Amino acid sequence: MLHLGSSLYHGRRDDDLLKLKQYFDAEAKVIEHYPGKGKYKGLLGAMLVETLGSAREKIRFRIGTGFSDEERSIPPPIGTIITYKYFGITKSGLPKFPSFIRIRRE
Repeated sequence: MLHLGSSLYHGRRDDDLLKLKQYFDAEAKVIEHYPGKGKYKGLLGAMLVETLGSAREKIRFRIGTGFSDEERSIPPPIGTIITYKYFGITKSGLPKFPSFIRIRRE
């Protein structure tokens, strides 16, 4: 938590106390698209991605958050390299809470 030193205690939310969360980012290749449900019916719901690296190190997982409505209507094509963020690794070796950031531009 980041606290403004000159601030007094407030029993409510305000800009004097902010939570800082560290995250990691990495790149992955888009393998498959999954359709959305509910609000996102007819749009991209999630996509299956595969981490980059040697064949033994590649991991497949889904990313379903971080997309704008425009990105959901025109999702990154299969085979595209994307950048995603995550908050550590699970016991099973998958990224925790992966979230789409952007398409990698070369």
